Amino acid sequence: MTRRATLAGISVGLLLLGCSVGTRAERDPEPRTAPESTASASASADAAATAEAVGLLRAGTAFVNQTSFRSDVDIASQITSLSHTDNVNKRVNATITAPGGTIEIRMIDDDVYLKAGQLLRGVGDQWMVLDPARVPAGFALSFAPGRNDSGGSGRLIDAIVTARADGRQITGTIDATRIGVGNGISFRLDPGGVFPDSARRHAFRAMLDTEGRLVSFLMPEASGLPSASLRYSDFGSTVSVVRPAGAVVAPDALYPQLGMGGGG
Repeated sequence: MTRRATLAGISVGLLLLGCSVGTRAERDPEPRTAPESTASASASADAAATAEAVGLLRAGTAFVNQTSFRSDVDIASQITSLSHTDNVNKRVNATITAPGGTIEIRMIDDDVYLKAGQLLRGVGDQWMVLDPARVPAGFALSFAPGRNDSGGSGRLIDAIVTARADGRQITGTIDATRIGVGNGISFRLDPGGVFPDSARRHAFRAMLDTEGRLVSFLMPEASGLPSASLRYSDFGSTVSVVRPAGAVVAPDALYPQLGMGGGG
């Protein structure tokens, strides 16, 4: 039976922009049963390898709170985002491109500016200043640790099922149903849709640079889900953000459209 799944990708955790992709719910073949002692030893080794690899990935994202960086998200070449983030000095420049137009976001200290182009209804195409208190919680814009990664790597790491490190490369499986919504890569079903069982063991490949920083996290097209990638680069580069001239207060019509009504 075929369902329609909606994949939503976003940078800086603000808007949920969807593109539909087909998923097929298929029952995976029954695994062969291994002797109990062998299975237990194997499971223990796998758990240890996964813990080690996840630890490397978490350590590899420490730069988010320490230096400036660039993050690029690409989902099936349909939704892309480019962000330059400096959490130390509270500066962000971000551009999100989706079918139908482009959204620009600028953050300076506690001020958040957005230009929606033609992608949002009833808000115009001028620069707007947002009230952060009215942005849906799942998409709140913040420089606070834990909520300030424009690439959204933390949600990906939290959804890892198995992983193994081989030098600077880490490979394994991720539960796509657990990624949720927010910054970076997200998968969301249309009403009535279901993920196939295989989406809970979706392959991924990550790479660390010579300093141990996460520089890529790739998910190939499979399980009815499109390809998705997250990349980090330009560590330590200056992030210059210009405060938009003539920005108006964001109208009430904007907020219900952020995160498709709250990202639920």
